[in-house]
Amino acid sequence: MVDVAFGPERGRRPNLADNREAYLEMVRRKRMYGGLLLVIFIALMSSGWMLADDRNAGGFWGGLHQVFDFPSEVFAEAWAKRANLPGLVWHHLPALIETLNIAAVATLIGAVAAMSLSLLATRGLARWPRLIPVFRRTMDALRAIPEIVIALVLIYILGGGPVPAVIAIALHTGGALGKLFSEVAENADLKPVEGLASVGANWSQRMWLGVIPQVAPNWLSYALLRFEINVRASAILGFVGEGGIGHDLKLAMQWGQGRYDQVVAIFLLLFLAIVAIDRISDHYRHKMVKDG
Repeated sequence: MVDVAFGPERGRRPNLADNREAYLEMVRRKRMYGGLLLVIFIALMSSGWMLADDRNAGGFWGGLHQVFDFPSEVFAEAWAKRANLPGLVWHHLPALIETLNIAAVATLIGAVAAMSLSLLATRGLARWPRLIPVFRRTMDALRAIPEIVIALVLIYILGGGPVPAVIAIALHTGGALGKLFSEVAENADLKPVEGLASVGANWSQRMWLGVIPQVAPNWLSYALLRFEINVRASAILGFVGEGGIGHDLKLAMQWGQGRYDQVVAIFLLLFLAIVAIDRISDHYRHKMVKDG
């Protein structure tokens, strides 16, 4: 009778008991390594926490009961002046529009730069394969530098305003989206590219006609997701004098008591805008990925 598991040849069969013991030993070894890594992780977290708490100006546990004091003061004043909130929301709406414009322009510029960098850094698609590491390290460098650091440097060159914020966010967006775009492009089917090459198409034509139609839905999905992130980033950059609703929020918080109703109005306006952008972009991302 033929053994369908090990073939028709006669001879010694594997010892299933030994295989089971080997499997159990492997499982035990993995659990042991996992436990050791967990212990090391907890020890590092605990030591880091203790070191940070010792170097802090005040003790964390001693001041924990005061964590809600400032928010309660802000919301108490805003509630007492709640009749002013609609007017304040309308007053700060132009600043929100400026923030959205900064995020939109920065996302567009960064996405265009990411398209070029990603195609030049993708194996099998790059125009200059030897320069792939150069383009990849360029994207790494753009991602590594936070937007606020770039913005602070540009303030000394260009002065305050939305332009440094756009440049700072666009540079970081180019590096972040370039990495994501490159990973999507690596999974593209190369047959259309080879077909275009066989009829004499140049590199730009092969990318535009053979690759981009395949990756466009995922690229647009990532770009919309990045736009949501850039709205938050542009609001944060307002704290360093880059304009937008973040600048209004900084001024309202600096004035302190008497302006807390403005703080709540700005937070409410920014929250509603981010929720709306999140829902709209989420809808279109799912639609594009599903249709793609």
